[in-house]
Amino acid sequence: MLRLGVVGYGRRIGSLIEGPFRAVEPELRVVGVVDPDEEGARARLATCDREAVFYESLSDMVQRGRLDALAIGTRCNLHAPYAIEAAAYDLPLFLEKPVAISMDQAVALERAFEGSDCPVVVSFPLRVSPLCMLARDYIAADAVGDPVHVTAVNYVPYGTVYWEEDYRDFAITQGLFLQKATHDLDYLMFLLASPIVRVAAMASWERVFGGDRPAGLFCSECDDAQSCLESPENRARHGTDGSREDHRCVFGSDCGSRLTGTNEDCSSALLEFASGAHGVYTQVFYTRRDAAARGATVSGYLGTVSFDWYTNELTRVRHHAPFSATEHAGEGASHFGGDIELAHDFIGLIRGTQESRTPIDTGLRSVYACLAAKESAERGRFVAVRQIGT
Repeated sequence: MLRLGVVGYGRRIGSLIEGPFRAVEPELRVVGVVDPDEEGARARLATCDREAVFYESLSDMVQRGRLDALAIGTRCNLHAPYAIEAAAYDLPLFLEKPVAISMDQAVALERAFEGSDCPVVVSFPLRVSPLCMLARDYIAADAVGDPVHVTAVNYVPYGTVYWEEDYRDFAITQGLFLQKATHDLDYLMFLLASPIVRVAAMASWERVFGGDRPAGLFCSECDDAQSCLESPENRARHGTDGSREDHRCVFGSDCGSRLTGTNEDCSSALLEFASGAHGVYTQVFYTRRDAAARGATVSGYLGTVSFDWYTNELTRVRHHAPFSATEHAGEGASHFGGDIELAHDFIGLIRGTQESRTPIDTGLRSVYACLAAKESAERGRFVAVRQIGT
């Protein structure tokens, strides 16, 4: 049996443990939990984990729990503080993204791991998904030659989640570069085998979501529910994503504002890589239905490799030969097949049979790039990306 201690037993970490982690290692057991909402956390535990002991602190759980590994699944603002403490224990660690939400947190996290023997799997499933790995294999095998340019998009069909659920709390998320693009900027650096060194970004706020509806308003209390496109009834009628149950108004004043902080409706970043390549990334959160898209196009003098996770297709075009090819990936896997790969990495790390493909440095590089993008969008200028070790 592998004994796992969990800090913050929320829906995401719970789904990973009960799904991919246990699929790879059926004898994995949650034996300790640190979570102030013991009642809610216990309700989310699987039957085989119901005897887990709840502790007041991480240090107490590590001292008394006889743990084989740790997982941190708290709200985003607590990822770094708990990971900084975990760095001292040298237990294999699964850490949710983003690994930090501020420069102070990120620098402190980097320093904590400088002398640490704590091996980490950062929750970056896109990087290790089969489609992304295939694209990386092609690029590494000179399918495009020297990568010169990349275009990446993320048209999110379920974007209302960032206004109707707790993701709307800007103090905890610090916006959607950190909350969402942290995945994408990581896999782009992986594909190009080069860190991002400079960013120029733009964003649009309060053009679609947010507004002046009363704070605390739910659809069931709203006189406009019959005509509002975001009501549960109309979402079901039109086949659009988002909660089909009573939910908080996505046009409410409690979604925040530019003055107090709020998530962006869409944002884009011009990216410069250390290799000399450059590219652009765009994320859009009001997209619906078949407009969903997420993937990248990497090009060089010799060819172009492009893929999209929603179509599960990768296309390779040879620029100087009459050949093009399209390959199809399997469907139905969590995070496009990346979560099960992370599970294999984490269980292998615990058993000492495998190294992490998403170590702490990947989380730090991504968060430094995302913080630069956030600052650039807010200030309207190019921003240099902090590099690890500087």
